[in-house]
Amino acid sequence: MGDSQANNPLHGWTLKMIVNALVDHYGWNDLGRKINIRCFTSDPSVNSSLKFLRKTPWARKKVEDLFLYTRRKHHDFGE
Repeated sequence: MGDSQANNPLHGWTLKMIVNALVDHYGWNDLGRKINIRCFTSDPSVNSSLKFLRKTPWARKKVEDLFLYTRRKHHDFGE
């Protein structure tokens, strides 16, 4: 069962950790420009973003994809 996550690049990362890392790296303004969803552009907060992302699979995928892209580009990102 432990091997099922071996190739998952998000293994060990919670959605909250991902959002916090992206906000720390980009800030809310740039994050809202990169992923134009209201929870990032209109009175953003981690809690409101998590609530939206947990029930909106397409938006969560965009956030996870940006996180993975940023980790590949910036090797110290998310450490």
